Amino acid sequence: MGMPVLQVEPDPRFTRDIIAAGAGDLKKCCLECGVCTAACDLAPEQAPFPRQQMVYAQWGLVEKALGDPAIWLCHDCGDCTAQCPKGARPGDLMAVLRQEAIKAYAFPGFMGKLVAKPQGLAVLLALPALIFAAVALWAPRVTPTPALEFANVFPIPSLEALFFALSGLVVVLFGLSLRQMLAAWNRGEKRGRIFPNLLPAFRAVATHERFRNCRQERGRYLGHLLTFWGFAGLAMTGTAVGVGTMLGVMRTPLPLASPFKLFANLCAVVILVGAVMLLADRFRDGEKLRHSAYFDWFFVLTLAGVALTGVLSELLRLGQIGQAMYGIYFVHLVLIFALLVYAPYSKFAHFLYRTVAMAYANGSGKTGTGKGDNPAERG
Repeated sequence: MGMPVLQVEPDPRFTRDIIAAGAGDLKKCCLECGVCTAACDLAPEQAPFPRQQMVYAQWGLVEKALGDPAIWLCHDCGDCTAQCPKGARPGDLMAVLRQEAIKAYAFPGFMGKLVAKPQGLAVLLALPALIFAAVALWAPRVTPTPALEFANVFPIPSLEALFFALSGLVVVLFGLSLRQMLAAWNRGEKRGRIFPNLLPAFRAVATHERFRNCRQERGRYLGHLLTFWGFAGLAMTGTAVGVGTMLGVMRTPLPLASPFKLFANLCAVVILVGAVMLLADRFRDGEKLRHSAYFDWFFVLTLAGVALTGVLSELLRLGQIGQAMYGIYFVHLVLIFALLVYAPYSKFAHFLYRTVAMAYANGSGKTGTGKGDNPAERG
C-alpha cells in the first residue's frame, strides 16, 4: 500500500500580497529554523507559532494561514523578530496575517477591502460627513437655547436614533464576520468549544495579562491597557447617557460636576495618554516605524482623534465659540462613526477575534498557555 499523498494548492499571489503588506521577504530570509517559536513565551506547546505560519505563508497556503486561530494568540511582542537570525520579522508576518484574515472573512467582503487600503479613506470619511451634514441641514429641530449648544445644530434625538441603529448594525456585521472566521477555524484538525471558555479568555484580554510576558515590547503593555479601558469607559458612559436621555431622565449637555461627565473626561484623557505612548513607541524605533502599516495607523489615530475632538468640543462649548465649536463637533461625530461602523474591519476587531480565539484554543485542548505563563520557564 502506498503512502498517502498530501495535496496542497499554493497561491503565489498570496505570498506576494502579504510581503507587499509588510511581512518582509519571506522566501529570502526565513530558514525555517524554529528560533522564532523557541523565543516566544506565549506560544502554547500544543500549537506553537510562528514557525508554522511562516511555512504556510512561504508556500502560499491561504486557507491554512488565514484560517489558523493561532495567529490571534500572538500578541505582537516582537521577541521572535528580535531573535530571528536572518531578520525575517516573523512578528510582522503574524500581524499581516491577522489583517488579511479580517479582510478575508469580513461581511460584506468589499468593506474589508475598503477599510484595509489607504485609497478607501476618502470614501470612508465622506460617508459620515454627508450623513451628519444632512442631520445638520434637515433633521427636525428642537427649540434653540439662548446658550450655544450642539443640539441647536445636531438634534440629540436624531443622533441618538442614528447611533443606536448603527450599533445594532455593527453587532450584526461582527456576528456574520465571526461566523465566517469560525467556519475557517473549524476546517482545522480539532474544533474548540468556545462558550465554556469565553469568560477566562475575556478576563485575559481585558487585563492584558499576556502582554506582561513580552520581553522586547514590554512598554506596549501600559499603552494598550490605557487605550482599551479608556475606550471601554467612554463606550459605557455614552451608552448610559444615551439611554438616559431617550428615557427622559437625563438632559445633555451634562453639568461639569456630573459623575458621567467627569468619568467621560477622565476616559478621554486616558485614551490620549495611551495613544501617545503607543505612537511614541513606534517613533522611537525606526525599524518598527518603517514596518508600520496603514492598518495600524487608521485605528490608533481614529481613536485618538475621537478623544481629542471630544475634549476640544467641550472646551469650545464652555467658551461659547460658535463656529469652531460646531466644526470640531462635526469632525468628532465623523470620527465616532468611523470608529464604530468600521470596527469589524479595522484593528478594533482584534478584541473580538482574539478573545474568541483564546476561548477556542482552550476548548480544543490547545490551551493558549505559553511557557511564559510559568515563571520558572521565563527567560
